[in-house]
Amino acid sequence: MNNPSPHPNRVGPSLPAKGRPWSEIAAQLQELKAGDPDWKRGRLPALTYFLDDATYEVQGKAYQQFISEPVGFPSSSSMLKDIFSMALPLFDAPEGAGASFTTGGTESVFQAIKTARAQARDLRKERYGRFNIVAPETAHPCLDKAAELMDIEVRRVGVDGERRGHAAAIQVAMDERTMMVYASAPCYPFGVFDRIEELGAVAQSAGVWLHIDACWGGFLSPFAKKLGRSIPSWDFSVPGVSSISADLHKFGYAPKGASLVMYRDAAVQRYERFEFSNWPRGSYVSPSFLGTKPAGAVASAWSVMQFLGEEGFMNATAKVLEATARLVAGVNAIAGLRCVEPAGECGIVVFESTDAAVDITAVADRLLGRGWVRGQMREPRGIHQGVNPAHLESMADYLGELAAATEYVRAHALTGKFNEHTY
Repeated sequence: MNNPSPHPNRVGPSLPAKGRPWSEIAAQLQELKAGDPDWKRGRLPALTYFLDDATYEVQGKAYQQFISEPVGFPSSSSMLKDIFSMALPLFDAPEGAGASFTTGGTESVFQAIKTARAQARDLRKERYGRFNIVAPETAHPCLDKAAELMDIEVRRVGVDGERRGHAAAIQVAMDERTMMVYASAPCYPFGVFDRIEELGAVAQSAGVWLHIDACWGGFLSPFAKKLGRSIPSWDFSVPGVSSISADLHKFGYAPKGASLVMYRDAAVQRYERFEFSNWPRGSYVSPSFLGTKPAGAVASAWSVMQFLGEEGFMNATAKVLEATARLVAGVNAIAGLRCVEPAGECGIVVFESTDAAVDITAVADRLLGRGWVRGQMREPRGIHQGVNPAHLESMADYLGELAAATEYVRAHALTGKFNEHTY
């Protein structure tokens, strides 16, 4: 083990004087993981998206083959073309559509906003014009993160009775400085789709950009629709949709660091690029926010798409839909609990207490003590559960634990303290 550092401000170990053997390092890594949630067995509500060991093995082996290569080599360029070719049709992209590979939903949203702002400035001949984006209050916080970096105002507006963003509220908040309408398919808090056909008409009428955040459901809902699930129209088939963000590292079952931002018209990607030449080294051109990107994420995403194929994605989606249906039915069967409606539209379920003797936060605490990490909702106070294929096998156990936790809280009159930092 490392010797303690003599530095007075350092609380951890110092750099080893000599390197340690891999066997020792590997053993310590396993020790460190021992306290992590058991995500392969469905004990985590989100953040990980586990399908099966075979797909997980493909992820790892493909990543390792490109672990040191940057994106930009001929190999990664070829794989990116394939990824775009395989993905764009899933979103009803028209001929001439374009895409960029990013490290996650936040970067994808950032790229869409940066591109839309650059286009708006160009069209309005305003080099430094300040704009605003209008979005439902359920939009992901990465919208505000990106807007803050780019000095753009975000106007969040109320949703309708089904918690969907809708045209009437959006229109009221728009003005001549609005450059984008932002919608979700689905929103992360409730798992419901905004009324995107309405918003597409609003965006077209106003001549502004409409971005669809499909980071959660982008690689889930197209296959759910093919399985016969009723999915609201939300993608490029809707007139007015300008761009879509969708995470490959969620229901594309790629490893972390893989997402797409897609554009109805690839020509707008000239606004996406960053170009600079005012330094001694020469021209610097970057297609997205990050400079050097790991080719491992590209290789792994490409490999998983090849490995699963449409049949594999359909089977994975069927597991999500079945697990979601079981969750909704099981929760509603527990006295004192109910799912917030609409429930289970796209693999996200929120449920709350209907019994004053059952503090839902205390139920979440009890579940955590039993090894089940639960997401928590502030408005309404409830438990937030994302569903992935790993939850299918564990669903019966989870529902049993949930029923027991609910009864335990009721019997012992327990109360919990809501943690604002639940996400």
